[in-house]
Amino acid sequence: MTLPDVVELFPTDDKCRELLERLRWPNGPECPRCKTRSVVRLSTNVKLLWCAICDYQFSVTAGTIFNDSHLPLQKWFMVTLLLCEAKKGISANQIKRTVGMSYKTAWYLCHRIRAAMKEAEKPLLEGTVEMDETFIGGRTSGLGAKAARAAKEVVIGLRQRNGELRFFHAIDVKSGTLAKYIHENVSSDVELLVTDTFPAYTNAVGELNHRTINHRTKEYVRYEGGMCVTTNTIESAFSLLKRGIMGTWHKISAKHLAAYLDEMTFRFNRRKNANLFLDTLRHMVTAPALTFERLTA
Repeated sequence: MTLPDVVELFPTDDKCRELLERLRWPNGPECPRCKTRSVVRLSTNVKLLWCAICDYQFSVTAGTIFNDSHLPLQKWFMVTLLLCEAKKGISANQIKRTVGMSYKTAWYLCHRIRAAMKEAEKPLLEGTVEMDETFIGGRTSGLGAKAARAAKEVVIGLRQRNGELRFFHAIDVKSGTLAKYIHENVSSDVELLVTDTFPAYTNAVGELNHRTINHRTKEYVRYEGGMCVTTNTIESAFSLLKRGIMGTWHKISAKHLAAYLDEMTFRFNRRKNANLFLDTLRHMVTAPALTFERLTA
């Protein structure tokens, strides 16, 4: 799907709504209140549907990420395509200039799409899993190493080799915190868990098959018993994240960091999906609404 495709295939709100209805209700319209299919379309307003059971009027965007938006759906589709196809993300200012809207609208729109990219169900990672941590923040010149790290935000990364990526905004890198993310995301029968020599991992990994790579001695890859011991793939994902921060977003607040991490992992895990645009829209019509008040609270 390309931008000209979006303009050609979805020139009107009605065409956009047809697609959203197929994505939200593959088996036909369903009442969001009573979950029945006794639904008819109102002749006076084709956008509205009416449930004969609970006497409720609704549209395909009701209760979704699109809820209570006065922006044309074609612009929603354009921004969604730009956001999910940009390898290093796209800024709200760029959306403002490219699509044509106020910065506030573009910022809120991007955050609503990111909210839909947050996945509730995450299967446990298996096989060979790499784990690492990084620190996100501005320059801390003049501070010592400990103070500089304390002034930044912690991001923990897990990546199944040839599989999924996970980023988490963590409060610290203590062994208990690391153990929590390992327990929640890594299968107990994982073949191999690879980390660097950061001491906190020693207690965090428990009884998992664990190997370390020593970057201080300039060791980056080691073959041991037929296994490749390296953290290069998780570090390459961190590099992509930092390129997005430095080159695209420029500045991310600690409050919204998790949303940007969700966007990056959603796009990264589906980078080979030919239907990425439709998959993103499907998440948007099934995710709950995000109000501006809750976003900025």
